[in-house]
Amino acid sequence: MQVLQLLISGVAQGCIYGLIALGFVLIYKATETVSFAQGDLMMVGAFAGLAAMTWLGMPFWLSVPAAIIAMGVFGALLERLVIRPILGQPAFSIVMLTIGVGYVLRGLITMIPDVGTDTHTMPVPYAGQVLQMGALVVAAEQLVVIAFTTVLCLGLFAMFKYSKLGIAMQASSQNQLAAYYMGIPVQSLNGLVWGLAAGVAAVAGLLLAPITFVHANMGFIGLKAFPAAVVGGFGSLPGAIVGGLVIGIVESMAGFYLPEGVKDIAPYIVVLLMLVLKPNGLFGEKLRKKV
Repeated sequence: MQVLQLLISGVAQGCIYGLIALGFVLIYKATETVSFAQGDLMMVGAFAGLAAMTWLGMPFWLSVPAAIIAMGVFGALLERLVIRPILGQPAFSIVMLTIGVGYVLRGLITMIPDVGTDTHTMPVPYAGQVLQMGALVVAAEQLVVIAFTTVLCLGLFAMFKYSKLGIAMQASSQNQLAAYYMGIPVQSLNGLVWGLAAGVAAVAGLLLAPITFVHANMGFIGLKAFPAAVVGGFGSLPGAIVGGLVIGIVESMAGFYLPEGVKDIAPYIVVLLMLVLKPNGLFGEKLRKKV
């Protein structure tokens, strides 16, 4: 029963890692670059939901979609105004730009009086509730994380497989030049991908907020989501979720069974082992080039 308890906790945490890793993979597939601002976009999304609930007085079920949509628009604008002008430059320049964007977002939140320097509780209707089945006790927050992540993944799968927009995104991610010649608006799709990644990050922030509270440094969790993307395979959307689950479960088990401090380094040990044994990740594609 203790193992089952740890598994549920690890799966819930792994879902958060997987959602952030999903943003890494979406942007990488679209632009072949890595956005290290995903964790901070998650933090801004959590603050957006908090603002809608507490400062604007919106109900919970209206605040959540409003925050997600607002972050989607913000992500698209971020791509248009900040990222797109330097596309074509070395990948290192874009990576450093995304790191800078993360620092700017964190700094702007911290500058807000009585908000950025404090820790806030998000008033969700299921806070503090538990589901008890014999000796097994599961927090409602964990169940909501698992359920919402499952629904979101199914929705994204359906979009990429059956909608014209999703198919166009897949075509653009495989070969942008060929997609452009076939009439697909690649630049507009890149903006949509960044918006989608920001929206998914906001979902992760809204799900994580009732568990760990809302504060300016909560975006550092993105440093553990990056190993999830590597473990799953950086070009695989399902791999991002599976990698997140692997990291979450390993972290949960390590925190209980291994000495103190091992929990914090466990994700990176898993990444090192994966890079040695299977460098492309669990679902990574093998790319070959003729020279």
